[in-house]
Amino acid sequence: MAIRLPHAASVEKNPTQEQMREWVLAYMPRVTVTEFGNINYKAQVTARLANSTFFVSADEPYKNSVSRADYEEWAAKQDAYIADKDMILIEGYIGPDPEFRTASRLYMEKTQANIPAMQQQLFFPKDDEWVPEFTVIYTPGLMAPGMPDDRLILVDHDNYVTRVFGSDYFGESKMGGLRMWNHLVYEAGGLALHSGLKVFPDVDGREKVALILGLSGTGKTTTTFRQQLGSLPVQDDFVALFPGGKVYASENGCFAKTFGLDPDDEPTIYGGTTRPDAWLENTWVDENGKVDFFNDSYTRNGRSTFPLANIRHRSPHGLPPADFMLLLNRNENIIPAVVKLKREQAAAYFMLGETKGTSAGGAAEMGKNLRVPGTNPFFFTNDALQGNRLLELLETMPDLEVYLMNTGRVGGTDDDERSKKVKIRHSSAVVQGIAEGSIVWEEDPDFGYFVATEVPGFDDQELLQPRRLYERQGRLDEYKHIVESLTEERRAYLRTFPGLDPSIVEAI
Repeated sequence: MAIRLPHAASVEKNPTQEQMREWVLAYMPRVTVTEFGNINYKAQVTARLANSTFFVSADEPYKNSVSRADYEEWAAKQDAYIADKDMILIEGYIGPDPEFRTASRLYMEKTQANIPAMQQQLFFPKDDEWVPEFTVIYTPGLMAPGMPDDRLILVDHDNYVTRVFGSDYFGESKMGGLRMWNHLVYEAGGLALHSGLKVFPDVDGREKVALILGLSGTGKTTTTFRQQLGSLPVQDDFVALFPGGKVYASENGCFAKTFGLDPDDEPTIYGGTTRPDAWLENTWVDENGKVDFFNDSYTRNGRSTFPLANIRHRSPHGLPPADFMLLLNRNENIIPAVVKLKREQAAAYFMLGETKGTSAGGAAEMGKNLRVPGTNPFFFTNDALQGNRLLELLETMPDLEVYLMNTGRVGGTDDDERSKKVKIRHSSAVVQGIAEGSIVWEEDPDFGYFVATEVPGFDDQELLQPRRLYERQGRLDEYKHIVESLTEERRAYLRTFPGLDPSIVEAI
């Protein structure tokens, strides 16, 4: 049973995009109409507030928790604040499929109308059967003194309510629903994956489905929307995976990073972002509305939302079981552009979730070597449950192929002239090769997975087998040292998760 919404001075229920655009232009500071006719908002908060996020719990082992009494005290403050405010209510579904969809709503201050407008683009529309299950109550104008950054996100899984204090960043609305969805999917016997979803319409006479997992900024959206073999995106973020490989989509729109957006490398995302009905946030725009997607003087975490209806995509209804899982990793040393994982390795590399932090995680993560299990920073409790659940699901999917893809560099950082970049065209050739089964593999003697000896359309063997680059440059001792240290670090890391299936640790 959904909670009653706090009383407000007025409530605008499911306004149109045009109405919300008018309110943004009338009431909001720091907005600019761009050369494309859409609106960019320069938010004060530029990334999700992980340190300000707390789960309401008396005894469950959540990562950060507050008591029920503390939650109720903060909830009362937020309800009192809303009492004389004008609010917007947006209603819709997370997921479109009647078999598994979640009726959700956002209750938001009218003075911040860009956020409900963006959320409306991601919800699937409500129908006559809609009864609220998830609620996000969002007050950017109400700070939380004494909490990290004086801001607060409270997650109540008992009632499926998230309350947001003080942030004006759209991502807290989007993740407010999807974070609770992680819990719901797990309780239903599945696993929510921080994953894009695309299909190849006709490969070997049938439709094939690919899951693309990656931390924000690793190329998840780019890989999902880049076309190979007539592929079509289904969506770019969270997917529910159930036994037998059954997948369900969650969002009706795209939430894309705009920094570095190029019409040649990412034509689909560029086309969706540069329409009048797209919304921009923290993208660099000058006073005359000129957009510079390569200017990061404010942040690299600029974003856009747009409806999937604005681009060619595959309907999320009636999807066949998943065929491929691609684990994206933005690395800088000896990880090849692609490896094929053995079955026993899949859950281990899923748990490792190795990558280089990006601006999406804020200053605390940017540029640092990270391990984020499942590349999902929104899982609610001991991450061992993610690894164990994936292991259980893999046992029901004997034909699923799992790959690790490096979307970063080989041989060093970008300021090391000895290193090489894995470019978008390289990753695209890899994805096509995976889909059509045209890659030739051999077992790697150091890590035991399979490395590619031949990928059609791929022009650099050293990106496929980094050992060759290190050997040519006289750095083989460095390579061997990285192999040894990585192996030991990975095993030690996996042992830190209480209750993780021993077979996952032993796979490294």
